Amino acid sequence: MHSIIVSFFVALMVGFFIIKLSVVNEKTLDYELNGAQKFHSHPVPRIGGLAIFIAVAAGAGLAYWRAPHIGAWIFLLLLSSTLAFGSGILEDWTKNVGVLYRLIFTLLSAVVGYFLLHAAIVRIDVSFVDSCLKFAPVSLLFTVLCVAGIANGINIIDGFNGLAGAISIFIALSLAYVSMQVGDAYVTTAALVLAGATAGFMIWNYPFGLIFLGDGGAYFLGFMLAELAVLLIARNPQVSAWYAALLMIYPAFEVIFSIYRKKFVRGISPGIPDGVHLHMLVFKRLVRWTLGTQGARAKTRRNALTSPYLWLLSLTAIIPATLFWHSKWVLVGFCALFVVGYTWLYAQIVRFNAPQWMILRKKK
Repeated sequence: MHSIIVSFFVALMVGFFIIKLSVVNEKTLDYELNGAQKFHSHPVPRIGGLAIFIAVAAGAGLAYWRAPHIGAWIFLLLLSSTLAFGSGILEDWTKNVGVLYRLIFTLLSAVVGYFLLHAAIVRIDVSFVDSCLKFAPVSLLFTVLCVAGIANGINIIDGFNGLAGAISIFIALSLAYVSMQVGDAYVTTAALVLAGATAGFMIWNYPFGLIFLGDGGAYFLGFMLAELAVLLIARNPQVSAWYAALLMIYPAFEVIFSIYRKKFVRGISPGIPDGVHLHMLVFKRLVRWTLGTQGARAKTRRNALTSPYLWLLSLTAIIPATLFWHSKWVLVGFCALFVVGYTWLYAQIVRFNAPQWMILRKKK
């Protein structure tokens, strides 16, 4: 518990200094206000991930002081994340690191975690696939693709104030709860430290968007959450692999659906940004007209109103995953329900046919 408090306040203070220092160092600011995935109204520092990374390191330091074996384990996890985090931070600073390079470095981070921490997917509770995962090359390939996919998914959903941050906190707290049930103090401590650091960042990020996660923060959070889920399953056979699948299904399915939509529906490269992710459609077609004015303050309020829709969507998966973490077929059923529900909701919104109760309208 002390570690989560320390990580919270360190992230809070580092975030404060980043916001203040951004006034004199414009390289930290996101000046692009009119891109397909830009919904803020003024330049904002986008290296909030640095605050979370430093805060997790501080929490790991306290954990090391109280329980050296756990603290050292978290430091190894941080070491594994540095390539993914570093490539993202470099993009935030220079605006010159392409998606492909960031993906490659995230894959390499997963490889480091595979060998350094034995963070390997060795089962998905499907007998035929599990027999294939017994072969190290297959397990390695599957693991790095899944970890990089989740990291990329968190980066994709990081489009509005508080969206990726809050969902990351939900996932981290679920990991902490389930790992506590099975007595895994390593994953419990790391997940709580990560949740605390992200909560400290969120004070500045939501609702006013004074600082952004940036690519560094999004890739770092996604990588850490994915690694902790992999490690929890690998270390505790009583936890169903489908717990991790359901827990991560929102960012994971966002990646899969995005690739399908761009490649097969729109005929463009999956790496090209577009403005029709689900969270963007929620903003444009459900909350955009809730305020009559078009000023900066109104735009920020609409931005903040978007995230709760997606928080609720993610919780339809995270809550049952947390409650039924050991029940394979229940988890499989909820995975299927989420896919159907997501697809239905997307189709309704994109066709301007969303349920009326979901649309926030201007008060007369």
